[in-house]
Amino acid sequence: MSLEAIYPADRVTLREVGLRDGLQLAKAVPSTEAKRAWLKAEAAAGVRHYEVGSFLPAARFPQFADIHEIISASGALGLHSAGLTLNERGAEAAIATAIREMVCVVSATEAHSEANARRSRAAAVELVGKVAALRNERAPDKLVNAGIAMAFGCSLSGNVDPAEVLRLAEACLAAGADIVGLADTVGYAGPRAVGALCAQMHRLCGNRPFIIHLHDTRGLGLANAAAALDNGARVVDASLGGLGGCPFAPGATGNVVFEDVVFLAESMGFPTGIDLEALTPARAIAEEALPGESFHGALHRAGPPTNANWQATA
Repeated sequence: MSLEAIYPADRVTLREVGLRDGLQLAKAVPSTEAKRAWLKAEAAAGVRHYEVGSFLPAARFPQFADIHEIISASGALGLHSAGLTLNERGAEAAIATAIREMVCVVSATEAHSEANARRSRAAAVELVGKVAALRNERAPDKLVNAGIAMAFGCSLSGNVDPAEVLRLAEACLAAGADIVGLADTVGYAGPRAVGALCAQMHRLCGNRPFIIHLHDTRGLGLANAAAALDNGARVVDASLGGLGGCPFAPGATGNVVFEDVVFLAESMGFPTGIDLEALTPARAIAEEALPGESFHGALHRAGPPTNANWQATA
């Protein structure tokens, strides 16, 4: 299926990354049955795009040991599934499944690239090309996603030059990536920086959508999401209850809250097709499956507004 069919450029698509990024730092490991129930509940609310796990060694990452079962469950529900492929072995494993999208990571800094994947940035871009070639040869229906980590600042290296991020994005597209994402991995960005880089990405990508992946580490996640939407981003990552964080990025904390991003997008005039109130059962399932984890969200605390016109028209 084409990129346009999965991520239409004329609307906003919200990607639920709770089952991947959301579980990276979680102390508990939810059961496969709980994950299936989580997926089913969110699908009933209208959520259609998910990162369902990572193709990593089960011995080191037991929270993703059941990725094959979760891919199967997402397929049975008619959902678009994505999985993290950090190396060629992971890409080979992904190719053999019904996963719809393979996610590669290219770090904006050398320090994070070595810490996260033990390879240089140039080698990471090369890997994107290898994954794309493998896809072309054996699974042309799958998408290749290249996410640029630490795109707005790095807890290991400090400042990141936006021009370097754009260079890496262009290199990933040239290597064969179908879609590129910008990640504020440790929540360093503010709305001005996010808006400026998204505007430049929009010019670079043209009619091709790009992804914005935000963390709420310093409380600016929603403001940054608004700036991204105002400047051409049409695919936004978020996780139920704001779960998540990168284990190889000092200071990383949870993603921007999925429920709050739905509310934000709708209030800005971007229909999501997601029923806010119907997300409540999904959150309850996730909270029960992850005892002791901190769940966040202003919308969960206050509830949706009762006035009839809070949803803006595009």
